[in-house]
Amino acid sequence: MLINSTLITLRKYRLKHIAVLVCLLFTSTTLLVSCNLEEDPPFLDSTLYNNAQSAEAARDGIYAALTHYNAQEQRMFVENGFSGLMVTRRGGNKLTSVWMNNVMKLNPSENVDTQNSWIGLYRLVSRANAAISNASYDALSTDSDQVRINDVIGHAFFSRAWSYFSLTRLWGDIPLWVGLPDSENTHKSKTPSKDIYQQIISDAIQAKDLLNGSAGIGFPKDHAARMLLAKVYMLLATNPSLQADGMSEMDYWNLAYQEAKAVYDSGEYSLVSDYATLFDGSNENSTESIFELQLAQDACNSQMGRNYTPWKYKAGQAFGWFSVSADVYDYHVAQYPDDPRLGATYLHEYTRADTGGTVRVYPSNATRGAFSNAHPYLFKHAEKDKTHTNQCNSQNLIVYRYADLILMLSEISNELQNGEALGYVTEVLARASLTPHAGYNGDQASFRDAIMDEYRFELLGEGLDSYNNKRRGYAYFLENTINRHNNNPNFKASVDVLLNDAESEVMQLDIPLIEINNNELINN
Repeated sequence: MLINSTLITLRKYRLKHIAVLVCLLFTSTTLLVSCNLEEDPPFLDSTLYNNAQSAEAARDGIYAALTHYNAQEQRMFVENGFSGLMVTRRGGNKLTSVWMNNVMKLNPSENVDTQNSWIGLYRLVSRANAAISNASYDALSTDSDQVRINDVIGHAFFSRAWSYFSLTRLWGDIPLWVGLPDSENTHKSKTPSKDIYQQIISDAIQAKDLLNGSAGIGFPKDHAARMLLAKVYMLLATNPSLQADGMSEMDYWNLAYQEAKAVYDSGEYSLVSDYATLFDGSNENSTESIFELQLAQDACNSQMGRNYTPWKYKAGQAFGWFSVSADVYDYHVAQYPDDPRLGATYLHEYTRADTGGTVRVYPSNATRGAFSNAHPYLFKHAEKDKTHTNQCNSQNLIVYRYADLILMLSEISNELQNGEALGYVTEVLARASLTPHAGYNGDQASFRDAIMDEYRFELLGEGLDSYNNKRRGYAYFLENTINRHNNNPNFKASVDVLLNDAESEVMQLDIPLIEINNNELINN
């Protein structure tokens, strides 16, 4: 079968080197049913999963769905924008652009990025479902081929869990597909988010049991599934309406601790010495990386460099879609004025690649006289090579990293009051030659606020801000993100977005119209 032989050939490239052909093969499907769960043949051929080599090619296709423009660039725009910490120059340097007035303002109204993120995440679900439905796995087998197939299905369970975690966090109650559609099953009603979380937990546990590391460097291991589980348990700990019957807040904190501590104790990960190298392409798949998307310029499966590089910073197109609200930068500097992470996270002065002129935005330009110069750029996802001219680039995207896991253990330990909390955050701060500030030496509530801020300082713009800002509920989000921004003393109506504070709107997005119009069992 030609498609199967093509998939087998693609296997040798590994994720980092999948050629343009994979983009054509794996992203040109016609998606016709609700939730866009219908895929063309490669993933629906059951024989594909009877052979380790072809099954691994299908696994590469699952991850190709996650590096698709919908599930990567547009999802990152939604995840970061819906955090309350960002502004965008997309659509022009103005507060009134359509891009500023949806997710950046915490407005859940329909837009192309939320719609396409939905499509991209369900595409990932679809490919994972095909593998899970068509493959036979045996976690106890020692047969070499079966071990490799087990790992493939572990990736499918992990990808489905990760995708549904993103979907239900952003949209709440959603259609749940755990099998393949057929002629009599092409529509799904919404499943309560509480039940979605139980499916996520089940899938992540399956992934933890099946992922065995046979995929090699560049692919997540069982530790990534454990980290996902810990994140789910942390969210459930502070959201009683989502907890399984009979479970308590402390039950979930204990479960989160068990999973995160198992990763920590594995000894497989360590912090890299230079924080900036995590974001410049020189330290890919490092000792700090737990889940990292493998991107290749030749495959054109990443336009992060074009979209998120500051305007005119490099020779080719650079749109500078992400800037960080000025007050977020100010808050970081006030806490850690000598933090070496500042230079890797924000950019506010640089030389133009075309004219050699100097661009200065806040704080280098302190006037904040126009929106165009009122906020620092987010620098993490920028193409660092100023001579780069290609629309696509090769810098990998880290999804989960070890520093995040250590901060999670610090937060969890504070909730459990097990005496370990300060040691963990000290470990992360030591890399930046910093020490825990006074907030860490107060009571449990003071430590909690300090560690929640620490996620921002360490992980800003990496796709986790919306999760961290909102998982403690609306009241905490209102006080520590919305009001902190709207009421900051330097707020300037002509250059700062006024964040929406309506509880019914700021926590979740509206299900896209494309789903409502094509799914007969959803009407809102």
